[in-house]
Amino acid sequence: MQNTKSEGTKSDMPYVDHYEKYLNEIPEDIETCRKTGHRIVFGYTSDTDVLLKLDLDEVNKLFEKYGKEASGRNGDETIDSMEDFARIISYYMMNGLGGEADITDFDVVQYLLDHFKHRFLMGGTGAQGAAAMASAGMPVLAHISDKNRIVCNEMNYEGLESIKGGVRVPLMNMMEGSPVYHVIFSYTKGDRFTYKGKEYEVPVANRLILDYDTIHKDIVVDESFRKYLEENADQIISYNISGFNAVVDTELAESRMKELAEHYKRVKKANPNCIIYFESAHYLNQEVKRIVYREISRYVDIMGMNEEELVAHASELGCEVDKSSLPDVIRGMDVVIDKYQINGIILHTKDYSMYYGTELCIDVNLEKAMTIGNLLSGTKARIGRYGNLEDCRESLKQGLSPEGLKFADEIEKMKLNRKAYLVPSRYMEKPACTIGLGDTFVAGVQFAWVKRG
Repeated sequence: MQNTKSEGTKSDMPYVDHYEKYLNEIPEDIETCRKTGHRIVFGYTSDTDVLLKLDLDEVNKLFEKYGKEASGRNGDETIDSMEDFARIISYYMMNGLGGEADITDFDVVQYLLDHFKHRFLMGGTGAQGAAAMASAGMPVLAHISDKNRIVCNEMNYEGLESIKGGVRVPLMNMMEGSPVYHVIFSYTKGDRFTYKGKEYEVPVANRLILDYDTIHKDIVVDESFRKYLEENADQIISYNISGFNAVVDTELAESRMKELAEHYKRVKKANPNCIIYFESAHYLNQEVKRIVYREISRYVDIMGMNEEELVAHASELGCEVDKSSLPDVIRGMDVVIDKYQINGIILHTKDYSMYYGTELCIDVNLEKAMTIGNLLSGTKARIGRYGNLEDCRESLKQGLSPEGLKFADEIEKMKLNRKAYLVPSRYMEKPACTIGLGDTFVAGVQFAWVKRG
């Protein structure tokens, strides 16, 4: 593959666009899973996202009334008041940052609902990944936590199932309970606002997720779901796990991760070829994050993360990374891989995606994984919803990211410690949607694990 970089080698081969080639393979991947009963699995959480429509007049009124302190955020600081919200959200907007924060006072949520137009969507990394794959026609198995009507309706795709009473059932059969709300405050490149008398402009489109959520303070994976996977591990192609980032109790995290470790061990023993993929996130408690990564890295094949999460991981390990510098990015990934002793990392950004690590034991096309991941997430960014295959084909008309092409050219001239597969994204300056793009990327990656033919 011409855009593949091997360890210790140099090459001057330019990037070759294989997007259409890999898109044309997807119908066969789907048919393979339908015929064999083999499944991609996503877990563990879902929630009801409240997507706010940004009104800059309202933002400026909010900042004028509550923006009393210099913008900034102290580590994993929670939002306990409107003054905290103004200080923290202004900092994220000024710097084009994305992240997550816990809200302790419902009055903050109520203010946002009262002053900004909004709509309800299904959220959660596992839930969104499952829905994104199912929208393309792939049968999928998912574990969800918030099972209210909004979530289940948004996951109502043919072939999208969960486990109830020890058997696979349509996900709509899981419907019960009231919503768990996560408020999403998004901003677009070029948005102008005033804070403490000074005008600012958002440099990069991004979002801050605001959690007023108690059920995800614990890691609850349904026993029948775990048992089904252990007893049918030979049918599981990949097991995509996420949803631990809202836990704040360290003793609870220790206990739950030890329980899940035994589960992963049994799945891997029954099916060594099952790829366990762990998607990173912003953790509300850094000690919980250390516990989760320490325990889970023993069973995970690949860790997925965006560039901000890589910068944070590397910094915690004493390695400062400039995400605009490819050598810095590679150095950061080397540090994280060495720390957790995993096969590799999949990094997804708005300009490119990259697998960096050792070759997997099973025969998979990692270039295809990056390409279809980019294509599904780029399609959602373009049209504002999960795309079907025709929507994805329309996305091929978008050009490749100039920054991604520059990195693809640069990596061919570098001497690396590990294997690299870097694929430029289909790029758009002002996306219609920035919510769930990483989760949708992870869905696209999974098509590459299917054993075709």
